[in-house]
Amino acid sequence: MDKTSENEERISKMTFVSVYPHYLSKVQKKGRTKSELHQVIGWLTGFDENKIIELIDKNVTFEEFFQQAKLNKNAKLITGVICGHRIEEIKNPLMQKIRYLDKLVDELSKGKKMEKILRKE
Repeated sequence: MDKTSENEERISKMTFVSVYPHYLSKVQKKGRTKSELHQVIGWLTGFDENKIIELIDKNVTFEEFFQQAKLNKNAKLITGVICGHRIEEIKNPLMQKIRYLDKLVDELSKGKKMEKILRKE
């Protein structure tokens, strides 16, 4: 298994709850709220507040998290570079979904307006 495959496998097995506090801290440090974070997660995944909390409580992996998600049809409009990778060029579908979420959290923390983060065609 090459280094990229190993890294992708490791990330897919990470629990959502292990990363969620980092997302929350990142946005709150920049004056954004937990509610806004959940709005962004909900837009991407179709999850409401209760479902997000349930998945956190169940300690699901990113793989399980995105298996249950109904990805927003406009998610493909999320482009750019995150963690050194151009999102639209990521071949692994799960990794692309994870990077979509990373990008949305990053945009939220950078103060981007919610209507720009929640892309519309």
